[in-house]
Amino acid sequence: MVVTTTLASSNTILPTPHNSSASLSSSNPQSVHFSPINRRELVTSLFITISPFFAAPQVNNPTNANPFSLPLSEARGLFQMPPVRLTNRYYLVRAGESEYESLGIINTNPVAKTSVDNGLSEMGKKQAVRAALTLKSMGACEGNLWIWPSITQRAYQAAEIIAAVCGISRSHIVPEYSFLDARGLGAYEGKKLDSISEVYASDSLSPNTKPPPIDDGTPNESVSDVFVRVTQLMSILETQYSGDTVIIVSPDSDNLTVLQAGLVGLDLRRHRDLAFVPGEVRFVDPSSIPAYKQPASAVYKCLNPPNCN
Repeated sequence: MVVTTTLASSNTILPTPHNSSASLSSSNPQSVHFSPINRRELVTSLFITISPFFAAPQVNNPTNANPFSLPLSEARGLFQMPPVRLTNRYYLVRAGESEYESLGIINTNPVAKTSVDNGLSEMGKKQAVRAALTLKSMGACEGNLWIWPSITQRAYQAAEIIAAVCGISRSHIVPEYSFLDARGLGAYEGKKLDSISEVYASDSLSPNTKPPPIDDGTPNESVSDVFVRVTQLMSILETQYSGDTVIIVSPDSDNLTVLQAGLVGLDLRRHRDLAFVPGEVRFVDPSSIPAYKQPASAVYKCLNPPNCN
């Protein structure tokens, strides 16, 4: 027997046994009777049947409050700049002078970042020691401390010096392989350090302007490119740690100035105003926003700092 059902009307006819025990043993099709079932009742019964499979997991909530209302300390969303709050304490450190910098040469090609020539110069080693002592005097060595240096030679060497002065295990040094690379300056690679002022002049007009490209593998990064990298770094740190102290060690100034500008909501075109000298240490104070100054070009208006185009 073929039974055809339809939901076109408000009532649906479904086969239901008149007597369950009799219907299971009877081979006579005439013994099967049909009774009307309201469609709304059918849908309701189906919902009740399947709802346990979609129920949310129970939360330990003795106060009978809404189980989906978590305290701010437990509810972490997508990290944004500037942040509403920070769950950790952060110190920004620029590594000491490198061998290339001591010669007055720009070197930002990531291929050479672990080479000896990218290590600390004699002056750079002294600057790194002073930075470590400054961090200790600022209380950065207290509590649960993590050091996140770029894998670039000079930054990692500085991190090792900081760890030794703070008396923490090398296991608390977490090398960063890409997000803290020195800003790639493209065609300025190999030029004199003082030519970098041309890059900063372009930065002051738009954070999207890139240095001219070069074909030797050196990236040509805009301020916005660096901003994306350091925002990703902060997202990792804010997710991985809570209530800890994190020391970020960068091989150059631009990573840190763009990061600090983002954290305090400063127009990215002004990141150079926050320049770090080799070996400089700075505590991140999200409530400290530098006084706004008119950008170099009045054509560009920043309505949503630090995201300014």
